[in-house]
Amino acid sequence: MTSRIALTFERAHAQGERALIPYLTAGFPRLSETVGLLRALERGGADIIELGVPFSDPIADGPTIQASCAESLLQGTTLAAVLEMVREFRRESQVPIVLFGAYNPFLRYGLERLAHDASAAGADALLIPDLPVDEGEEAAAIIRGSGLDLVFLVAPTTPLERKRLICSKTSGFVYYISVKGVTGARESITFELEQPLAELRSVTTLPIAVGFGIATPAQAAAVGRLADGVIVGSALVKLVGEHAGSPDLPAKVEQYMRAMKEPLRGSSSPAALTQPLDKPTS
Repeated sequence: MTSRIALTFERAHAQGERALIPYLTAGFPRLSETVGLLRALERGGADIIELGVPFSDPIADGPTIQASCAESLLQGTTLAAVLEMVREFRRESQVPIVLFGAYNPFLRYGLERLAHDASAAGADALLIPDLPVDEGEEAAAIIRGSGLDLVFLVAPTTPLERKRLICSKTSGFVYYISVKGVTGARESITFELEQPLAELRSVTTLPIAVGFGIATPAQAAAVGRLADGVIVGSALVKLVGEHAGSPDLPAKVEQYMRAMKEPLRGSSSPAALTQPLDKPTS
């Protein structure tokens, strides 16, 4: 059966769109608000949602997401609570959910138990940034055995042959890290994507989503000219933190999503890699 993630990219491609993939830290700013924020993301145009499982020791997170994870843990967020959030959201939505988290809490929960429970709750994939592709065979078999995709990341420094290996092991989509370093919104940055994405497309037919550093509609538009999906994380988490405790937080999140989604509607084909990439504005 075709997965929700695959169907989402197929639908976006058929409509001439790029998928918008926001990242939200589960339990931030409060446990009780996460499902409402997930719904706000959907109303604003999110096509796939990465739901971050908070962990005390950051893997690739910059200061914004680190702080949100620390606050979420103080709120008492557990992996079981995150799965309950997914279950509640899934009762009213078909937007795919990717659980994004470090290997430690997943392993502590139990991989077989996690794969079963995540699938039963309605999650669609796991993304584990500290799981090396060449050491993940056992985990991949368990995760995919429960019908979940396992998404791996490709860095700007990844050689072509390793890109080939990673792409052969990933499913759902390939996550390409747009810049060196950790997550974090960058107001002024030039994304060098033509050559690395061309290499990726030479070794995979999977959709390619690009993340790290994308914060503005102009940046989303620039990345969306070449990628199949645009991932927005730190800028969204920062927005959530700035409006924490405000009754208009869901409306602010929805408004931001609408602004980020608009330039991804009807953009040029991501296969047109010979076109120059616009420099994003600050």
